[in-house]
Amino acid sequence: MINDKVQLFENQPIRTAWVEDEEEWYFSIVDAVGVLTEQQDFTKARKYWNKLKQRLNEEGSQVVTNCHQLKMTAQDGKKRLTDVANTEQLLRIIQSIPSKKAEPFKLWLAQTGRERIEEIIDPELTIERALETYLKKGYSREWINQRLQAIQVRKELTDEWDRHGVKKGIEYAMLTDEITKAWSGMTTRQYKNYKGLKKENLRDNMSTLELVLNMLAEATTTEISKQRQPETFEENRKVAGEGGAAAGEARAAVEKRTGKPVITDKNAAQLQNLVTEIIETEIIDNE
Repeated sequence: MINDKVQLFENQPIRTAWVEDEEEWYFSIVDAVGVLTEQQDFTKARKYWNKLKQRLNEEGSQVVTNCHQLKMTAQDGKKRLTDVANTEQLLRIIQSIPSKKAEPFKLWLAQTGRERIEEIIDPELTIERALETYLKKGYSREWINQRLQAIQVRKELTDEWDRHGVKKGIEYAMLTDEITKAWSGMTTRQYKNYKGLKKENLRDNMSTLELVLNMLAEATTTEISKQRQPETFEENRKVAGEGGAAAGEARAAVEKRTGKPVITDKNAAQLQNLVTEIIETEIIDNE
């Protein structure tokens, strides 16, 4: 399913489309080029993009080959095929545009590349930067501690999968779905939809209790796998289901005692607002 809409960059419209099957955002290249080159006229922006495509092809770049077309709403209101790029492809195209508006993106890409190289040399920097990022986003230190622990638990699980021949990508995703569905009743995609998420990380939008139960599911899966030593994907899938089911039982017990559902449709921004409201209410009550 494709959902298209318009987003604004410096008050200029850029048509975008969310392709749910791929879990990927796509952007109208002509719209982005028009904004970055300050071409108000659509025809001129399209001509610029055509020339840029030719130059990129001559340079041997694969970005044009990898780009494709989607139907997007044109100025006349009709759906027309439009050249689109995902985030990675668009950033590569931006690198080839000599524009003052493109310069901040280029500087950001250079900084990101430098930081990535530093993290490869010193992996501890990855944890430190993750902590800083979560703090800047407004997460509490208690939640951040749980999230960092969740990363470690996930790493132990994927290491276990690697040892048993599970392939990164689709097989990882299938086993993760098995775990998530067993404890929450939803696949990862359904869980994201329930919280109104697109590309965002599901764990970054979980409450502390959701995060703890998800960790329990993954940690249990790891322990069962160590005991069972599964040899086939189907055996790994069964182990994933059992690990998730253990956390599902814990979830049921918590809900029975509290009388409230564990799974919440709130995303990170809403959860943070809720915490802020609770804190402000307590301050007022104590005055």
